[in-house]
Amino acid sequence: MRSDAPRASLPLKLAAGAGLVFLLLPLALIFLYAFSTAEKSYQWPPPGLTLKWFAVAWNRPDVWQALTLSVQVAVVSTIIALVLGTLCAAAVSGTKFFGRETISLLVILPIALPGIITGISLRAAFSLAEIPFSFWTIVLGHATFCIVVVYNNAVARFRRMSGSLIEASMDLGADGFQTFRHVILPNIATALLAGGMLAFALSFDEVIVTTFTAGQQQTLPLWMLEELIRPRQRPVTNVVAMVVVIVTFLPILAAFYLSRGGEQSVAGMGK
Repeated sequence: MRSDAPRASLPLKLAAGAGLVFLLLPLALIFLYAFSTAEKSYQWPPPGLTLKWFAVAWNRPDVWQALTLSVQVAVVSTIIALVLGTLCAAAVSGTKFFGRETISLLVILPIALPGIITGISLRAAFSLAEIPFSFWTIVLGHATFCIVVVYNNAVARFRRMSGSLIEASMDLGADGFQTFRHVILPNIATALLAGGMLAFALSFDEVIVTTFTAGQQQTLPLWMLEELIRPRQRPVTNVVAMVVVIVTFLPILAAFYLSRGGEQSVAGMGK
């Protein structure tokens, strides 16, 4: 089908291309220097190319420990975000009460604030409550912004879903759990999946909040930061950075397609 949209002019195409180069060139350099034979400094052009740093990274236990912690934190934070974010979205979009918009604003506030503010406030709260730094303090810190991502996806889908579907289900004798399982969940499933993938990606590469809530523990981004400050084998850091790019890019890409594909799939929309 022919589109009536006007074609972009050459200057606009060049500007878009320049913007992409500006954004992606640093990532390309990370990938390139993961293969460099130079051990402690960046040289242009690289003096040589090698695959040995992949084997070195694979055999370093500190990399695996940091990677395991990051994955565990991201998974648990995402699960918490899916539960609490969905419940908040259902309450805000499905009912009317005084202060509803204020509560909605407070829910999304953590992701709008600078990460250092969130980190300082969480560290102060943990100190006042005498909570020692642990796996769970990192999870709680990450959940503060992961909930927002799930909430934004879920509330948008709830608002597009017709309330008559829930009423019809209840009129036909379904209880609350059956209505959620057979009516609500199928309609919001792609939104929750997209929100969960974005939450996982954000948690996996979070640095600032983690710095204030991790104590002596090291997630993968914190490990990379320390390696850059006191480099031993700089290309290993670039190899790990490649892994982080891939691990975070794939969920974001999947979330993009799920969100786009689910826009017109809400049953009962517009009725």
